[in-house]
Amino acid sequence: MNYNELGNNLSELLKLDNDAVAITWSVNEPENMKKADGKSRFCAKLKKAMDGEIFYTTLEEEECMGGARYSGLKDMKEYPAPVQSGAFMVPRGLYRSIPAVQRSRENETYIEPGIFSSIVFAPLKKAEFEADVIFILCNAQQGMEILHANAYDSGEHALGADAAPICSSMAASPYMTGKVTYGFGDVAARQSMDLGSEEIMVSIPGNELARIVSNLKEMRTKVLFKE
Repeated sequence: MNYNELGNNLSELLKLDNDAVAITWSVNEPENMKKADGKSRFCAKLKKAMDGEIFYTTLEEEECMGGARYSGLKDMKEYPAPVQSGAFMVPRGLYRSIPAVQRSRENETYIEPGIFSSIVFAPLKKAEFEADVIFILCNAQQGMEILHANAYDSGEHALGADAAPICSSMAASPYMTGKVTYGFGDVAARQSMDLGSEEIMVSIPGNELARIVSNLKEMRTKVLFKE
């Protein structure tokens, strides 16, 4: 798959301000690729890739409990009890009580730990690996067009994500379900990435990208989507 061409087409068709990000999970650490410098949050790594960086990361470079857990780099059982219970989230204002945290986690998606050792990030236009998930930061109009393109030939409905961490909702969820996913991100990720109030997120499973870009091209010839 020519990600350079697909990335350029996606940006041009939607007039994206930010480069889409290609993400893939690997059982081994990639050769001939830069390893991330120091620790950072999963969401911060997305921002680095949007800004043009190509790199891979392991558990050692993951600063956030959620980023490690939801992306499959660490088992929740390895964390101390306050993290497993979610008690630390209550004083921060994310939930009123531990039971609320636990109920929320029952509906959050994560990648099974112990399978992958690293995650690779790159701007889609520069990706030279098979992408598992494509992450897109866009506005509501652009997001709507992606959802229409997804349904155009399939009638498929995308998944709507709520306030779950984006390492779960916008990475693990499209990976595990194989479905286009859209959402607004969580408060910590939006602050970490310094997002504007109008920006939303859409993630596309890698094997759906060519179809969606092709559909966007065809839709541009139709009445409702002509420029």
